[in-house]
Order: sequence, then structure tokens, then C-alpha cells
Amino acid sequence: MNNLYRLILIAFLISSISTNAQKKINLFNEKDLTGWYAFEPKTGKHENASEVFFVEDKMIRLYGKDAGYLMSLENFENFQLTAEFRWNTDASFVRKSDNRNSGLMYLVPAETADELWPQGIQFQIKENATGDFILLQNVTLNVKGNKTIAGKSVESKFFKDAEKPVGEWNKIKITVKNGVVTQKLNGKLVNKGTQSSVKNGRILLQYEGFPIDFRRVSIKKCM
Repeated sequence: MNNLYRLILIAFLISSISTNAQKKINLFNEKDLTGWYAFEPKTGKHENASEVFFVEDKMIRLYGKDAGYLMSLENFENFQLTAEFRWNTDASFVRKSDNRNSGLMYLVPAETADELWPQGIQFQIKENATGDFILLQNVTLNVKGNKTIAGKSVESKFFKDAEKPVGEWNKIKITVKNGVVTQKLNGKLVNKGTQSSVKNGRILLQYEGFPIDFRRVSIKKCM
């Protein structure tokens, strides 16, 4: 094997490894809730998540009388997470609140017990606040050069309002790499932090009382 051939082969292998590392993983298969479990305080953990929430028209539909969530079975570290959401304003869906409020959590440690709400970082989804960091159960970040205070639920406001009108789909993109966390909404940077005190964990879709739909939930590893 001559040197040129060796170099070509090495370049091909490196390219192949890099491509596989960047491969997108669909966390939601658009058919059912495989890969997730559900939790609500009254009934506890449901291994069969469809006992609490359901899938329709390639969407995850969260609604009902009790707050709760869907939790991914897998843990992730250094990743880019994307998802789309919209508020479901259909009056036929049961709701426990008239306030539009929800969230997408990430970096929820595997050892964290189920509760409302567990340790991790929340991309807040809320009227006039979508894009806020909500740092739960003593998670900290450095935002604009200042370390956040550790607490049960600490808010760090978004940089700008980028949410679309109620009823339209919004795209979330969250990037976590070596302790640096960025949150984008509809292509705009809405929050950024460094030196995250949590480095890996699960993904969680929140239901806080107002019906909300999620779709196109996927993740890929960052090199």
C-alpha cells in the first residue's frame, strides 16, 4: 500500500466517523411514544406513556387535567436538540389552566427522581417569556459574565422575543457543548450560558396545564 493510498483511506475513515457523530436521531418516531415514559404526580411513572399522552397526525399532544411530562429514556451529552411546538387552542381539549405555559427541559440527570419539576435546564415556553432559562434544583450557569444563584427555580430572561403568533409552529434549537448552552427560537439567539453545572442528561417535554403540541423532536451529537 503506497503512502497516497494510505492517506486517502485515513481521510475516508475520519470523514466517516465525523458523519456518524453528526447523524440525527429522531427522538419521536411520529407514530407512538416509543423511547419515552410519562409522569404525573397522582398516578406516578407510566412506562407506557400513551396512558397519559398521545400521538395524532405526527404530533405529540399534551393536555388534560393534571400537569405532567414525557421523559426520554436516553441520556445525552454534547448535542444539538431541535423540536417544534405550537399552542393548541382547540377548546375541546381538556386544560387545567388558561395561562399558556410549558417548557422543554434538557440535561435532566439519570439519577434525578421524578417530580414537578426535576433537576435540569428548561427552555421556557410561555407567553412573553419563551426562551427564558429556568434553572431547576440548584443548576447554575454563567450568563453575561455572571453566575446565576443556585435555587429551586431560577429564571434568566431571554435576550429577545422571537415567538410566532399563537397557533403557528415555532422551532427550538438547543446546543450543549462542553458546558456552553445556547437556546435559539425561530433562528434567533434568545439565550446563552456557559459553565453549566450539569453536563449530561435526559430530555423532557412539559405539560403545565395548557394544551400544547410537539413535533420533529430530534437530536445529534456535537463533536
